[in-house]
Amino acid sequence: MQFADFWYIVALSDRLKPNAVLARSLLGEWLAIFRAEDGQAVALRDRCLHRNSRLSTGKVCRGALQCPYHGWIYDRNGKVIAVPAEGDSFKPSQQRRAKCYATKEQDGYVYVRLSDNLSEDFHPFSMPHYQEPGWETVRVINRFANNVTNCVENFIDIPHTAFVHPGIFRTSRQQKLEMIVERCNGSVLVEYGNETNNLGWYSRFLNRQGVEIKHSDRFYFPNITCVEYNMGDNRHLFITSQSVPETENSTLVYTDVTYNYGIWNKLARPFVRWTAQHIIQQDVKILGIQGETIAKYGTQFSHTPADTIHVFVESIRDAIARGEDPRKLPHQSVKVTFWV
Repeated sequence: MQFADFWYIVALSDRLKPNAVLARSLLGEWLAIFRAEDGQAVALRDRCLHRNSRLSTGKVCRGALQCPYHGWIYDRNGKVIAVPAEGDSFKPSQQRRAKCYATKEQDGYVYVRLSDNLSEDFHPFSMPHYQEPGWETVRVINRFANNVTNCVENFIDIPHTAFVHPGIFRTSRQQKLEMIVERCNGSVLVEYGNETNNLGWYSRFLNRQGVEIKHSDRFYFPNITCVEYNMGDNRHLFITSQSVPETENSTLVYTDVTYNYGIWNKLARPFVRWTAQHIIQQDVKILGIQGETIAKYGTQFSHTPADTIHVFVESIRDAIARGEDPRKLPHQSVKVTFWV
């Protein structure tokens, strides 16, 4: 198993317009994304075979991609179908073929898979309640100067919230919380106890009665986090992030905030979007600082019991990095007490 075996988001479906070309990076590979004549998404290596220009700076001609340098034209399979300098003497050749990658569209996203490995039939992650009646989704995109592992750990880490997002999303109160952390089948599931109303300015709206919150965090290999808060009828929230590895230390994160606030669904959209983006920008800053420090001093961490989540996530991603199947890691379940 390799990281290239999985599906990764490369664009919002509605951003990939007909006759548009998008430049993307995925696991260090450069991609040119466009739509064929039938509207299907196409992903080619962003390199012209002729003189190494970038295909993403070219244009779409009747569902094919033309290089801007000497006009070579590539079809949806990467095959060169025209070379202007050869005129009528042009003949197609199997040697003239750009690398082409598989694409899929799901839940309003365009996905690409770099690997040709057919032994694993993975599928894009299904975003919770996307476009279901009674649910609203706000989407935001942010780039982090850090790797996927550190990003996903941040997204399902409670202790940092009181210090990185004070007043907005929790405040340091030394409140005693409990969590059960389980690693099973390549995923990490965390169930929390004793949470009530320490949610910053969300508290009055989301949990006015101060009832115990049903809160769970999940990590799905290799790059998905899903945070769920359930505070009763019409107070249900999912924050799902897909962390896309552009390069070793650049991660593009697509985040869906999907919620059911009843009659407040439409009115809440601007507030939800602003708050989500504000919180994420604070994480962008702190993860950027962490990334700089790691680049200088390496990744020697001092763990606390509250970091059990991180330890499990790292064990799963480390297994994939070694070419192993993380679903074969032994099942573990740990109960942890910590304070926020």
